[in-house]
Amino acid sequence: MTAVARPRGAKARAAAAVELLRELYPDAHCALDHANAYELLAATILSAQTTDERVNMVTPTLFAKYPTPADLAAADPAEVETIVQSTGFFRSKTKNLIGMAQAVEARFDGEVPVALEDLVTLPGVGRKTGNVVRSVWFHEPGLPVDTHVTRLSARLKLTDETDPVKIEHDLGAIVPPTEWGDFSLRLIEHGRRVCDARRPRCSACELAGICPSAGRVGGAV
Repeated sequence: MTAVARPRGAKARAAAAVELLRELYPDAHCALDHANAYELLAATILSAQTTDERVNMVTPTLFAKYPTPADLAAADPAEVETIVQSTGFFRSKTKNLIGMAQAVEARFDGEVPVALEDLVTLPGVGRKTGNVVRSVWFHEPGLPVDTHVTRLSARLKLTDETDPVKIEHDLGAIVPPTEWGDFSLRLIEHGRRVCDARRPRCSACELAGICPSAGRVGGAV
């Protein structure tokens, strides 16, 4: 691991974090199984309030039965609910999935749109979900902010905001757009492996040298 001098200021810390995380997680990737933009969008909608592992258990059945937005747009809600029930909030997720598919068919000729301003008009799609699809599938600038990104960006003092949209804008101002997607994925990976919500493993953290919160978070080990 390359030694990095303790940076001063959020922009300098962000630049150092980008480099360190790239070395730590060069192969970081989206954990949701998908073969196209439609599948990634549907899987991300399902991932709310559940784990990626759980979503990956139900999407093979979902996509086998509804392989295209047109198929899902015409689905019987009761059948979709049965498939996605184990992901939780299955009635609202079913409504969003079918609504998303119908909107893609009606307004975007059956193709998942690329622009964030279009993606967020689809049922069940907020900025986080839209940014996942943009960055992971389309390889366009997109910075998804989930609970891990929220926690780590606060601990690294990259933002003082708590609202995900404001965090996205703060991070976007200090991280190059070409790095947004990978930076989010790597923060998520580091949050899962090292920077735990309750007991962050600061003593084993490769970012401790640049992190103002290292050793100062309750329960840190």
